Amino acid sequence: MSVSKWATGAFWSDAIERAVRTAAQAALGIVGAGTMGVLEVDWPTVGSVAGLAAVVSLLVSFVAGGTGDPATAGFTTTSTPPPRTEIHPRS
Repeated sequence: MSVSKWATGAFWSDAIERAVRTAAQAALGIVGAGTMGVLEVDWPTVGSVAGLAAVVSLLVSFVAGGTGDPATAGFTTTSTPPPRTEIHPRS
């Protein structure tokens, strides 16, 4: 019996990292759009947009979990790094 890909710590770590990053980007986009000071920001709207962005990011991670590397939340990411290539200077 195989363990669900959504039950792995690597999947959740990756999905939560993506959700937090997406929420921060959405919040910065709202804060930076036409406001001059911290007191002028509509903080409830910022929180609402950032929260929705995080939820959408988690949903995308669930969909992406069915493709690519099953241990991650990305469509094309892999949990093992690609082989290193060495660059030798020409003599």
